[in-house]
Amino acid sequence: MGLKSHMKQVIQSRKSGKLALKEVPAPRVKAGHLLVETRASLISAGTERMVIDFAKKSLAGKAKARPDLVKKVVEKAKRDGLKATFETVMARLDEPLPLGYSAAGVIKAVGAGLEGDFRVGGRVAMAGAGLANHAELNVVPRNLVAAVPDGVSDEDAAFGTVGAIALHAVRNAETGLGDVVAVVGCGLVGQMAAQFLTLAGARVVALDYDPERLSLAKTLGAEQALDLAGGLVDETIREMTAGRGVDAVIIAAATSSAEPFETAAAIARDRARVVMVGMTGTAFPYADFMKKELNVIVSRSYGPGRYDDAFESRGVKYPEGWVRWTETGNLEEAVRLMQPGRPVRLDVTSLITHRFPFDDTEQAYSLVTGGGKHLAVILNYDGETAATETPVIRPANGKVGGCVIGAIGGGNYARTVLLPKLKGLSAVTLQTLVTERGASAEHGQGTFGFQHADTDPTAVFDDESINAVLIATRHDSHAELAIEALKAGKSVWVEKPLALTFEQLNAVIEARNAQAETAGAFFQIGFNRRFAPATVRLKGALVRHVGPKVISMRINAGAIPAEHWVHDLDAGGGRIVGEACHFIDLARALIGVAITSVDAQAAANTDGACDDAVISLGFADGSLANIVYTARGSSSAGKERIEAHAGGATYLIDDFRALTVSGDSATPPWKGAQDKGFQAALEAFTKAVSAGGLAPIDEAELVESSTATLAALESLRGGGKVELQ
Repeated sequence: MGLKSHMKQVIQSRKSGKLALKEVPAPRVKAGHLLVETRASLISAGTERMVIDFAKKSLAGKAKARPDLVKKVVEKAKRDGLKATFETVMARLDEPLPLGYSAAGVIKAVGAGLEGDFRVGGRVAMAGAGLANHAELNVVPRNLVAAVPDGVSDEDAAFGTVGAIALHAVRNAETGLGDVVAVVGCGLVGQMAAQFLTLAGARVVALDYDPERLSLAKTLGAEQALDLAGGLVDETIREMTAGRGVDAVIIAAATSSAEPFETAAAIARDRARVVMVGMTGTAFPYADFMKKELNVIVSRSYGPGRYDDAFESRGVKYPEGWVRWTETGNLEEAVRLMQPGRPVRLDVTSLITHRFPFDDTEQAYSLVTGGGKHLAVILNYDGETAATETPVIRPANGKVGGCVIGAIGGGNYARTVLLPKLKGLSAVTLQTLVTERGASAEHGQGTFGFQHADTDPTAVFDDESINAVLIATRHDSHAELAIEALKAGKSVWVEKPLALTFEQLNAVIEARNAQAETAGAFFQIGFNRRFAPATVRLKGALVRHVGPKVISMRINAGAIPAEHWVHDLDAGGGRIVGEACHFIDLARALIGVAITSVDAQAAANTDGACDDAVISLGFADGSLANIVYTARGSSSAGKERIEAHAGGATYLIDDFRALTVSGDSATPPWKGAQDKGFQAALEAFTKAVSAGGLAPIDEAELVESSTATLAALESLRGGGKVELQ
């Protein structure tokens, strides 16, 4: 018995903007995280309405609203082609969008590493888009939760995230006792910022066009609450400040107009700070700002740590001597100040205008998006229902026949390449899809026709009807999941790389050897380029040459931001082990004999990530392969170029669209649509599983390619050639 296997969650379609309350697989707790049963969540009208409105736009409207994304799409099209780019964009738009980012609830399970820090039954406020969702259960990392003090209600604690946003804006204003601060915009963030300023001893001037919000701000402590349409703003501020102007301005208005900046320029004193925390027009009167030498600061959401994956996801701490107030600290302080026993406190209850049961979420969003008068809208959850223990439902066991797949991982590559192609193959049954987030699992189940969806990989390993496991998760889990699948006697397709360390690789080998007697069970790595039409023709030509071959590969891979998970040594292993492995394996396949040595050098790292390297491979027959992997090239120059030389003949593969031949009349050239072998690789795998035959790629070769890839890293670290034999 355990927590229910499914839960309700608010999901929006990125493509259509349609919103629904769906039944999805429940999440599982993991290391460094808490499993929290939600008791209350806050609909932040400004932020969430903006997300919803964007999703409802047409494709052209989305492009107009986000020219930065259009630029990325154009760059990808130049590098990867229109078809692949279109498929990626549409898959991204088809991805379900979880809503919500500010909530509170009760801890139901504590992940490894947090024992003693938290306890089951304790209450926490939780933060983070995609984490603190409008959902019955959420899994949230340690640095995005804060313990809720006794006496603070679940509804109040659900304001914690928005409170952290407002508090960080106040910290950026750097004001203190007696300073006069204008808050432009009296929505949720503005109201809470005004209260924080008042608690800190500042004199607050609240500015808005809404009389009711101004009245509320005055009730909650603002010294002045002025209607921007009333014409008394300048005069009142001159009187309050003896003509100096306000010491700081916090812009918390949600508008496309530049009016808030114009107002700030008019009322600020010389060298005042202007802190932007709301989404507002960013044009500002240059001359006025220049004459007063105003400082413009864009507040970073919840505070230091925000957008830093190491801090948010992996619990890395910042040194308190240098970073006193992180986003975690701001969340904790916001909730602490809500305690009812304090002489002065943060009052968020007065901000609530509407409450809805969670089952009436769609009605709540109709209010938020329909223009009705509202401020804070709270969703309340039936904790008893959410906590009901029910048996975990697993797919029924029993042989189905053919290739029966359990897929683990539903990220971009799986959605755009693997699952669409598997869906179209005959004699393939898509049995169970497992993803970390239940919403993605439920959506993928419907999109690709899986029989079941889950968030627990054991749903795949324990199902006897499944005879093949597809692993398309982040790199750090590949080896562990492959080992579990092999132990369960199932064939495995694992996306590259197979392992991030020699220890992981050896563990996979041991698991495979332990299952050597299991009929039909084998492992494969997603080295699809072996199966590309151009590769098959080139390999057929090279095998006729008796002497050594010389191969040169240029991979114009394109840059990936240094903060991307692929570059993280623990999660992704870097692009050499994560992507260059493709071409090490391709060289092994083309030359057809064992790799005997690896020598690698990296270019100077000037952009935060090791994206540029030259890898030289030696082979048992004297052949050589040189792989130039770079992120510094032009996206218009093509991505992959392979040259092979043998016996007086030269062959050239250009982006897997063409094979040109010189000096070999027996090998005709080839030209066609770009084909990197994805379809053929999956067909070979599923046919081998169905037939119970040999693996399409010799497993010893896959181990060899993986070993050579790890040896390339060893060469980079040690500064010399690594001999493999």
